[in-house]
Amino acid sequence: MKPIFLRTLTRIVTPVAIGIFLVACSSDKEEEYKESPVEQLYNDGHNALLAKEYKDAAKKFDEVERQHPYSIWATKAQLMAAYAHYENEKYDEAVVALDRFIQLHPSNKDVPYAIYLKGLSYYEQISDVGRDQMMTDLAQKSFRELIKRFPTSKYARDARLKLDLTFDHLAGKEMEIGRYYTSRNQCIAALSRFKTVVQKYDTTTHVPEALHRMVECYLQLGLDDEAKRTAAVLGHNFPGSQWYIDTYQLVERKRIRAKEDPSWYWPFEEKDALEALEEQDGIKAENLQKAEDGEKPSDSDSWWKFW
Repeated sequence: MKPIFLRTLTRIVTPVAIGIFLVACSSDKEEEYKESPVEQLYNDGHNALLAKEYKDAAKKFDEVERQHPYSIWATKAQLMAAYAHYENEKYDEAVVALDRFIQLHPSNKDVPYAIYLKGLSYYEQISDVGRDQMMTDLAQKSFRELIKRFPTSKYARDARLKLDLTFDHLAGKEMEIGRYYTSRNQCIAALSRFKTVVQKYDTTTHVPEALHRMVECYLQLGLDDEAKRTAAVLGHNFPGSQWYIDTYQLVERKRIRAKEDPSWYWPFEEKDALEALEEQDGIKAENLQKAEDGEKPSDSDSWWKFW
């Protein structure tokens, strides 16, 4: 009897429980999607934004467009929702919302701001020069678009400043890779990177060092004439730079300032570039004398071992 009673009770209770669950779900949905006046929804979103409740603010602004798509507030709510995502550091959501706003309302007066905010969303994600610079490229494209389409916009001035900073960042990435190749005596690959900085990012702060590194690479390759020409360019454009002093020492084989003391954390004795050149010249002279005397030249230090 007991198992039969339990089965009967289960047949009765289960449908009732499911019905209650469905009613509860439907009531939740009704509360979630309750129809509200457009002014109330927009003001709720604005108040949440002021309270720094950015996630809730974005939902409220999305509700404005969902419930009142043809209202004059719907267009503004799209942009405000994107701004709420930006403040919440949800940059991907912000970019998606901004792209949609720009595509749907290309003639809207707030399009310059939308493009600027899109550039900022990429700009905030720029990482250090040791990492991938895709976000730097995307930020650069957005700022360029803003400057090209709306050059007199009040956002264009800040976009130009941030555009210069993105150029400097990309130049720093090229320098980082060039130094990596240099440390492994891959001078041709390093030269390519340093030339890119000089030719493509000629307004950045990395140009003096790039020219100096080019001189180092040319000397390492035995291209003394190219080294002198590059040093002349450096001296003409940056005569007071510390990089020019270092370059002058290398090209002229003359020490102008005292050698820096080794760092406290580096216990090994290290040659600077000028010492390496002087040693290289000494080896060449020694090998030349041995060749004249019919002896085998020394290969303990090859000419390309600059450091």
